[in-house]
Amino acid sequence: MEEIEDKEPRQENEELKIPDVLPLLPVRDVVVYPYMILPLFVGREISINAVDQALSRDRLIFLATQKEMGDEEPTPEGMYTVGTVAMIMRMLKLPDGRVKVLVQGLAKGLITEFVESKPAYTVRIERIVEPSVPEESLETEALMRAVKEQLTQIVSLGKAVSPEVLVIVENMQEPGSLADLIASNIGLKVDDAQALLEIIDPVQRLQKVNEHLNKEHELLDMQVKIQSAAKEEMGKSQREYFLREQLRAIQQELGETDPRSEELNELRKAIEQAKMPPVVEKEAFKQLGRLEQMHPDAAEAGMLRTFLDWMVELPWGKATKDVLDIKRARQILDEDHFYLEKIKERILEFLAVRKLRKKMKGPILCFVGPPGVGKTSLGKSIARAMGRKFVRISLGGVRDEAEIRGHRRTYVGALPGRIIQGLKQAGSNNPVFMLDELDKLGADFRGDPSSALLEVLDPEQNHMFSDHYINLPFNLSNVMFIATANQIDTVPGPLRDRMEVIQLSGYTEEEKLEIAKRYLIPRQMKENGISEKEIVISDEAVRTIIAKYTREAGLRNLEREIGSVCRKVARKVAEGDGRRFRITPATVAKYLGPARFIREGEMEKNEVGIVTGLAWTPVGGEVLFVEATIMKGKGGLTLTGHLGDVMKESVQAALSYIRSKAKEFHLAEDFLSGYDIHVHVPAGAIPKDGPSAGVTMATALVSALTRVPVRKDVAMTGEITLRGKVLPIGGLKEKMLAAIRAGIKTIVIPEQNEKDLEEIPKHILKKVTVVSAKVIDDVLAVALETFPPPPPASEGKPAATVKAPPRRGIAAPRKGAMAGAKS
Repeated sequence: MEEIEDKEPRQENEELKIPDVLPLLPVRDVVVYPYMILPLFVGREISINAVDQALSRDRLIFLATQKEMGDEEPTPEGMYTVGTVAMIMRMLKLPDGRVKVLVQGLAKGLITEFVESKPAYTVRIERIVEPSVPEESLETEALMRAVKEQLTQIVSLGKAVSPEVLVIVENMQEPGSLADLIASNIGLKVDDAQALLEIIDPVQRLQKVNEHLNKEHELLDMQVKIQSAAKEEMGKSQREYFLREQLRAIQQELGETDPRSEELNELRKAIEQAKMPPVVEKEAFKQLGRLEQMHPDAAEAGMLRTFLDWMVELPWGKATKDVLDIKRARQILDEDHFYLEKIKERILEFLAVRKLRKKMKGPILCFVGPPGVGKTSLGKSIARAMGRKFVRISLGGVRDEAEIRGHRRTYVGALPGRIIQGLKQAGSNNPVFMLDELDKLGADFRGDPSSALLEVLDPEQNHMFSDHYINLPFNLSNVMFIATANQIDTVPGPLRDRMEVIQLSGYTEEEKLEIAKRYLIPRQMKENGISEKEIVISDEAVRTIIAKYTREAGLRNLEREIGSVCRKVARKVAEGDGRRFRITPATVAKYLGPARFIREGEMEKNEVGIVTGLAWTPVGGEVLFVEATIMKGKGGLTLTGHLGDVMKESVQAALSYIRSKAKEFHLAEDFLSGYDIHVHVPAGAIPKDGPSAGVTMATALVSALTRVPVRKDVAMTGEITLRGKVLPIGGLKEKMLAAIRAGIKTIVIPEQNEKDLEEIPKHILKKVTVVSAKVIDDVLAVALETFPPPPPASEGKPAATVKAPPRRGIAAPRKGAMAGAKS
């Protein structure tokens, strides 16, 4: 850096000679007055050239203020004509190319002509000489005193003015110099400062300064009033705070404890003992520090306290020890639930792997099955077998995403989501967590809870699960999640993909009997205050209740009916009847009224055009009857019974197949021309759909057209094609259970479903004869009393009824296989 100083300062009494032509330095955002010393930073090329010219001559330069501060290349019209002649006292070149100059104002001047514009502005000036002021003027003296007092007052109100300036002001006696000095130190706007500079008369200039001081005084007064009003509002709370702090200090000196300090110390100890991860612990201590600095009555203090309570109560490092005794676990599972082998095996497999490998992620299972088969109670049994805590939340009707992830702490009354709440309730970070009724989740404008569950049920993500309220990662990978659903179809695909789905089927009559004897009857006797001394329910009575008073895949209605019997007995015991009541099939109706369901298998005879089909529903399998009849008409086809489009198409396909095989069935080629066909499926109020009733429709139509009765103890299921092939179906176990409940002896299934028989327990297969069919002829051979149908009595009309010889066994199909045993 290069520095140039004035080596020969002028003497104070030396008369100043100002040349007519001087280099011009445009300045912005400041007005320079005579006798004013200030530094200027010069960066524009035209300004640096002006400084260089002045330094090469007599160091004098003319300073004029720009009208627009942002103007980088000011024109003569863009500058005020009245300015100040100044001397450059010192110049310093900076590394960035700019120049810093220290200038002192000498005298006012007026630009009369712009001589040059390059390389720098050069102007011709005319010096402005101020008129002299009478020495002993009372008015001037009074004005000067008033100005000095005003300056003192605004300084007392907070205006920043240097003390040296105040001393100089007190000693000044010349009004013009006094006005210039005050104007340069009270922070006037550029326009106001320039207007003052252009006033030639010293007294008038001082009067203008006095006006500015009055205005500044009023502004400062208003500012003081506003500040005092704000202080009054804050004063009360600050006073309370200071008093509380003083009280706490006094209590500490006296050895007395402060409840707030005790509470904060307890929180600190709880955080240290909570075994939080380092990141979580750091955040907890940070929030505790904020709480310590906060007034206890502040609105945020309560929110922070609640947040810290949640933080210390969550089981960050608490876990229960798994019971890895596989034999004991098997015993507990068998005690609590009869059958359900597939689920029991899956739990025992998990325990076996857990025994061999200490660290492993918890499985995510989904039990799917009809209501009442024990999905929810199975979760409790699994937790007991593993020695874990059990938590259950019901998702039925949940529509808000915040129910899963919680609300942010900014909301009033915010709480964590159901997942974090459940873990706090369990008190361990590895409970068995049941998500009940997963298929009943909803979605609306508040979000989609099923999408929020994607993170919870994904083993790759849930080790860093973040609840909106806690806003810190929590490890869910040790939790064993078990979801339950009645239907898996309504569960979104991405969510279904994250779970291991285990299907639960309905119970057979024997399984229901065993469960009733082991669990339902003892429980209902205990709940109704009676014992085995007062009541005995025989096995046959339970079978009667199952067959004639309930029709379900689960056990809820069965338990209600048993409870109803127990209540009626309890009433008689309470009335003083000391007998021991024996419940037999003959006395069941006395307690429960007439039978509600009559098995179709108990119908008197085989009938023409009535076929027993099998259907699957969300609550288990059902028996479905298909009725077909013919009447004189014009070849119309009527379908009734609230059938869906797929089911209607099955009837059309079956009829087309029969027409293509008319000769084999001994039917005329135009047999439809004089007759109408009506197909009806009873229970018309219930919607029905699906392709698996195709073979049932075909059998009913063949029976009606050929007048050959259908066996009442045969049920069937399968989809039919136009070529007569029988295609596979789903829900085979549920359909077979429904057939057994209805007293069916023979079940016809598609040949491609034979593989599914391996999953059906042997005790179920022993109850029925299972026939596999590849084509529709295999079905007809089993279902019809006579097959092939006899020739018609007269051509062009449906065949007359032909008496079939009695059959003692089930005829084997021409193409198919038998599975199971006859009963």
